[in-house]
Amino acid sequence: MDRVRAAAWAAALGLLAGAGLTGPAYAGEAAPPPAPAYRAADGAKQIEGGASTADAPLLEAGGTYADTLGPGERFYRLVLEKDQSNVYVSAVVRPAAGAEVTGSDGVEVEIMTTAGRSCPGSTGRASFDYDPVPLSAVGVRWGAEDADCAPGGPYYAKVTRTSAKGSDQSPWPLELRVQREPGRGAAGPTAAPSAWPSGAPVLPGTEPVARTGGTGFNDARAVRGGVWRDALRPGQTRWYRVPLDWGQQLGVGAELASATLTKVSGSAAGGLTVSLYSPYRGLVAHKGASYDGKQAGVTLEKTPPVAYENRFSRTKDVAHAALAGWYYVAVTMGARVADFTADATPVPLTLRLDVTGAPAKAPVYKEGLAAGGFGVGAEDRRAAEEGLTAPEAADAAERASVMRVVAGAGFAAGTGLLLVLGGWTLLGRRGRSTPG
Repeated sequence: MDRVRAAAWAAALGLLAGAGLTGPAYAGEAAPPPAPAYRAADGAKQIEGGASTADAPLLEAGGTYADTLGPGERFYRLVLEKDQSNVYVSAVVRPAAGAEVTGSDGVEVEIMTTAGRSCPGSTGRASFDYDPVPLSAVGVRWGAEDADCAPGGPYYAKVTRTSAKGSDQSPWPLELRVQREPGRGAAGPTAAPSAWPSGAPVLPGTEPVARTGGTGFNDARAVRGGVWRDALRPGQTRWYRVPLDWGQQLGVGAELASATLTKVSGSAAGGLTVSLYSPYRGLVAHKGASYDGKQAGVTLEKTPPVAYENRFSRTKDVAHAALAGWYYVAVTMGARVADFTADATPVPLTLRLDVTGAPAKAPVYKEGLAAGGFGVGAEDRRAAEEGLTAPEAADAAERASVMRVVAGAGFAAGTGLLLVLGGWTLLGRRGRSTPG
């Protein structure tokens, strides 16, 4: 058994080495390459937000858009139906590595009527801690729950970047995504649950499996419940995605092991932070801990069971656990850790995920959820089992589709050949039986 475990660890370390995650820094070596940049969404449409509503470009449900955003506000236009659908507009800003940010810097998304009135409960905000990590905020048009903004017609999404005087003022890349949740097909709950199983999760302690996280929402590495091994350098964020079905709960724990110290002592506030995002990129939970180069751990409380009625809660971490789908885990090692550790030497990261509860019956909707990027299907579970990013899963699905076409064509060709051969055989028999 010890030999088997040793072989497994060797294989895991080999995977991490292939990803550029292991190996100490030696004197005389070149500086380590920068961490991989955030992977932008494939096929995102380039647009330019308007300085006023008069110049607001159109955002369509199901679309992903690329823009830049400096301090201030930009406007975008939506044309929505009166169909009780909820529409989520997420805005992800990506400061450059090393950009100066403070807790006063952030992003806000507000959904407005053509009269300039904010839709009730529509505004989402997010702000930085210590590091210039990708940051997401979400504005919502509650077509099913808000009679004031349920009518069809044009609306506006206002995206605002707040910035402190001494912070970075350069334009940042902005990624906008519009997701539509169809209206309910039957009368459903209208109040938040009064109680649910809560508290600290029971994190698994099994042997870790190597799984390299992605750079953001678009290439987050799929994982399921279990223990996963990765590595981080100061200032780096790793992203993972977990399929969470109706009725299921998620607990998250992350640990940084010891680093290679360059000073006798040191400590970084926010040296380890963990963020959990919903399927529409809304922040569910966030927690940080200081890191002294020796050991640090962060544990997020279990989410409530995923349920439609959670959206009626006044508590953010409950309200955002209202849809089944991919939940995203972002783990960051603070850049200030480089002040007392060897920047070139990645620090082992252990990610522990506790997924509990059997999938429950989904609410009744007028349409399917998959078109909006919601729900959990067999392909999602397969991606989590195999550890695929979304681009990898799409490539795998395309290859499988091609193979089905090839197999079908081969079957058809084989069937045709058998029919021809059968015809020849029948003619030959008839020829031999014809009287001379």
